[in-house]
Amino acid sequence: MIDLDQLSAGEISQRLEKQPDPTYDIPPELLQANAREAAVLVPFLRIDQAWHLLYIRRADFEGDRHSGQVAFAGGKREAGDENLESTALREAEEEIGILPRDVNVLGRLNYHHTISEFQVTPFIAEMRWPYPLSLDEVEVARAFTMPLSWLAQKSNYRTETRRHPDSKTSWPVIYYDHYDGELLWGATARMTLSLIDVLAGS
Repeated sequence: MIDLDQLSAGEISQRLEKQPDPTYDIPPELLQANAREAAVLVPFLRIDQAWHLLYIRRADFEGDRHSGQVAFAGGKREAGDENLESTALREAEEEIGILPRDVNVLGRLNYHHTISEFQVTPFIAEMRWPYPLSLDEVEVARAFTMPLSWLAQKSNYRTETRRHPDSKTSWPVIYYDHYDGELLWGATARMTLSLIDVLAGS
């Protein structure tokens, strides 16, 4: 694999022009044609000459399927959003205080269809670091970074199979090892690996 830390922002943008196939958290026969649109922001930042990605851990809410999970800042598209990129930027500002003018959007990935019936489009952006984040404590328990090179190491993640209650088809779920006390898995792990595959030219 190429040294991902040596990629420039321009090279990352160029590689994002080649779109991967959409990815899914559920068997294809269960996909809904009317899935709700959503978008997330995937910030790239430099720490000690290496690329890191910025994640959040969602706050705990009883009855919320995604409560306490590691994620990218983002959410569902609202009526006032001009497009999905606007959704990603708005949500990142609301959840962790990143101002749209402080990020350089490099491109996007194809959508990921989640088990909660959202069609999520990840937007990849570069930002300066350190940055004065401002967390919405109602929605976000913590923001933290993970090194891109660590995320790309195959020894740091595994695939397990699950069976959806409405399907006889087993479906793969990605689990990373714990990093800095945090567990990255599921939809966000799948989007992370899609990004790494694109950057690596897989």
